[in-house]
Amino acid sequence: MRAEGRRPDELRALEIVLDYLEQPMGAALYSQGKTRVLCTASLDEGVPRWLRDSGRGWLTAEYSMLPASTGERSQREASAGKQKGRTVEIQRLIGRALRAVADMEALGERTLWLDCDVLQADGGTRCAAISGAYVAAARALDRAGLGRVLTDSVAAVSLGIVGGERLLDLDYEEDSSAEVDLNVVMTGAGRLVEVQATAERAPFDRPELEELLDLGAAGIEKIGEAQEQALDAARV
Repeated sequence: MRAEGRRPDELRALEIVLDYLEQPMGAALYSQGKTRVLCTASLDEGVPRWLRDSGRGWLTAEYSMLPASTGERSQREASAGKQKGRTVEIQRLIGRALRAVADMEALGERTLWLDCDVLQADGGTRCAAISGAYVAAARALDRAGLGRVLTDSVAAVSLGIVGGERLLDLDYEEDSSAEVDLNVVMTGAGRLVEVQATAERAPFDRPELEELLDLGAAGIEKIGEAQEQALDAARV
């Protein structure tokens, strides 16, 4: 039995609080189960040197976990003097995911910064960061009169095979015992952006992968509905 009696194909409870902070152009507190990520979007004039005079903009992301987000305090990476490999990997993933649905020419020579800070972690933090970052980005671009920059929505969800059963949206306990662990990023149109799949304990075959992707697509469709509901409510 899953926590809270969830079905294998059921997402954890979703909550998106838009405009959670007043200062950023876009801010969303994205909660999925006990995982909570604060995502903000900031727009700067100018682009990196290698994009100057190109007429194209840039979108990039930063990701971090608060010291006590997992229950036991961990040292801030700034104090250690460098970012961990996991942090760099995840923030690059967030940037790739959002750039997949962004028209850089429509953005112009501006930089959209996405900052994703994990307040509480219970599995699926990178997926929650992607899903929350999209909402924050859309809000910021709408406010700047640049809503046309995003050509589609994007969201992500974790999946896995746990005890021989295919499960959607793993919490930490499920993720830590999974035989197969998978993260999938998809657009609102159902196109794949990234698939990260690992056989943690035993190899899996292509039919199992396809079944997991189908399960993920159904979950991402529901996340997309929640994203658009939050944005539509803010536009009223």
